[in-house]
Amino acid sequence: MNKFGVEITAPDISRWKEGNTGVDYVWQFDSGKPGPNVMVQALTHGNEICGAIIMDWFLAQGYKPEVGVLTLSFGNLAAFGRWDPDNPEISRYTDEDMNRVWADDYLNSDKSTYEVVRARQLLPFVEQADFLLDIHSMREPCAALMVCGVTDKGADKAVAMSKRLGLPKYLMYDTGHPAGLRMIERPQFADPKNPKTAILIECGQHWEKSAVDVARETMLRFLVEMGTIHEATVKSFLNPSLHTTDFKVIEVTTAIVAQGATFTFAEPYKGLEVIEKKGTVIAHNDGNPVLTPYDNTVLIMPAVAKQWKVGTTMVRLGRLISD
Repeated sequence: MNKFGVEITAPDISRWKEGNTGVDYVWQFDSGKPGPNVMVQALTHGNEICGAIIMDWFLAQGYKPEVGVLTLSFGNLAAFGRWDPDNPEISRYTDEDMNRVWADDYLNSDKSTYEVVRARQLLPFVEQADFLLDIHSMREPCAALMVCGVTDKGADKAVAMSKRLGLPKYLMYDTGHPAGLRMIERPQFADPKNPKTAILIECGQHWEKSAVDVARETMLRFLVEMGTIHEATVKSFLNPSLHTTDFKVIEVTTAIVAQGATFTFAEPYKGLEVIEKKGTVIAHNDGNPVLTPYDNTVLIMPAVAKQWKVGTTMVRLGRLISD
């Protein structure tokens, strides 16, 4: 293990480059039978390699859908290509965060960053999908967390899906990101009346072995729930110890974004800490104190050491709404 605590090895995914769709690193399999169009994406961020490990493993197994269509995509290949376990922070993205570029006006603009160009390539597959799983991980050691989208914009159906999967314990409604739209917030997924549903799994700390276990379990449970693969086919790879019926649902009310050149946390927070008292200083944002807005504020994914710039979400503040 190196000084960053990297426990896992990035896979060589070059064998999957050509794909079978005309788009590099995108594979699509049609069962020829009626069923949902299901999509799984890894590497939306290039240093979140647990998803790449599991996607590489799944493709190598040769699994094909029992019903419907299955699309498997690797997202930010340019950033992933910069992966260095001795400097793992530099490969989150190349030009901009690929999970903030999914609004139509942004995709249809004259922007030509690597991430926007790649998102345009992936968009047709995202638009086809009835159900989508986006595999991520977190900078700080933290329990796995399912991001279920924006409150009143499809989050209820995503929470319901997550509960059917049986993991993880923590499910989150949030307010989105001021810096831009995520893939799981595309209009069809954000419409409560549209059955199309997207979820984003944060598997734990980027480079811990346990994140790979969560990625595998979530992907397999997702595909079984969709009917894409039979449970018996993958039963030997499932881990019942990761399943739960004891869910905790967190509603995020505030996203704190970086306002200037400096942002410092009051403590080395990891995430999911509960701050007992309203008005507690948890950080300084360009010199201004950041206070908890209510008693028992839950801190979500503090960006203690993440690659960031002005406008980046540094921490989200929420409250527990369900035990």
